[in-house]
Amino acid sequence: MPDMAPPRLRECHDCGQFQIVPALLPATKAQCLRCDATLRHTHRDPLRTPLALNLASLGLFLIAASSTLMQVSSAGQIHVANLFSGPFSLEQDGMWELAAVVLFTTAAAPLGKLACMLYVLIGLRLPRPPRHIRTVFAWVEHLRPWSMVEVYLLGVFVAYAKLGALVQIEAGVALYALGALILTMIAADVMLDAQFVWEEMERRGIPDASTDDATVAMTPPAANMVGCETCRLVSPLTDPHSRCPRCGFRLHMRKPNSVARTWALALAAAILYVPANAYPVLTVIQLGSGEPSTILGGVEELLSGGQWPLAALVFLASIMVPVLKLFGLTVLLVTTQMGRTARLRDRTVLYRIVDVIGRWSMIDIFMISLLVALVQFGAVVSINPGFGAIAFAGVVILTMFAARAFDPRLIWDAAEARRA
Repeated sequence: MPDMAPPRLRECHDCGQFQIVPALLPATKAQCLRCDATLRHTHRDPLRTPLALNLASLGLFLIAASSTLMQVSSAGQIHVANLFSGPFSLEQDGMWELAAVVLFTTAAAPLGKLACMLYVLIGLRLPRPPRHIRTVFAWVEHLRPWSMVEVYLLGVFVAYAKLGALVQIEAGVALYALGALILTMIAADVMLDAQFVWEEMERRGIPDASTDDATVAMTPPAANMVGCETCRLVSPLTDPHSRCPRCGFRLHMRKPNSVARTWALALAAAILYVPANAYPVLTVIQLGSGEPSTILGGVEELLSGGQWPLAALVFLASIMVPVLKLFGLTVLLVTTQMGRTARLRDRTVLYRIVDVIGRWSMIDIFMISLLVALVQFGAVVSINPGFGAIAFAGVVILTMFAARAFDPRLIWDAAEARRA
């Protein structure tokens, strides 16, 4: 069992409030006094348990990547698909942009996150840990939102439901491996105490400059103090090019040009949302005839087939979530620029929701990648991707970048400036 976590001065990453997080026992959570954001969540075995769970996740990922995901048959022909069949088929159809997005979010980002996490946790068990593990650990947070294995599995379920009316289907070993992988990856994230990992690096002399926790905790935050967006360490911002002494990443009092960048990304996503729904995302050709299908058309097909739970899921993820996310970002931007002082905590919660839900809109894209890979039976039945899929993937990515560009601390800053 680890010792109690030392007291630390923390800047809340949601509202910008400086406060001292006291010494915490294992399995204890500290929350912001102003906005209820989680400042620290300790665990009883913060190194070995995440290491075991990440090792299990890596093994399951390798099984899922090397096994058959689904097998379909029609008119005496058999097609099989694995984790890489979708991106390969999209690239064959000339949609390399969509292929790159699917490959990165379903394979590269999850594998990179697992590899970085294991490198850090194993490195900390060595007598002399590698000096660069702080940079590797920082990349775990950057890869986390783009690792979409759980979203991909939902896309597989929707594809399975659509394929039932066209071909005969058999689930492969990879499908069950993906289900287990989601559970182990979620458990690994829940059991990880990132602050303990950073503190363990400090105890092992990484970086060379150590932090005097007692002095920092007892010193009132000065005007130039700032919390690192990567490792959460509070340190002085001495010049515009200051870097965090613990993780080495650039320090900013607030995210640079946050409001302008968020507006630009949100407006670009809103513009793309029109062709994403107007143009077909796929075309089903059966016995020489067929018609293009839009996102809303796909929902209607599921409803006509009596699969209303999946229809509701696709409608929520692909139609409602992008609209709600764009609406939420607009509300946050307008109220922040107006300096509104009402419902600050509610608007902070709105930001958290906007930041989390956007990735789930990729369900339709993952479903399309599987359908295109599996249903290619010549004149009998075939499925081809449409331009709407590229536009829709652009909407999802742009809204994710927009949420990341927005700094929720500006909500509270603007309200304080209005009051002053």
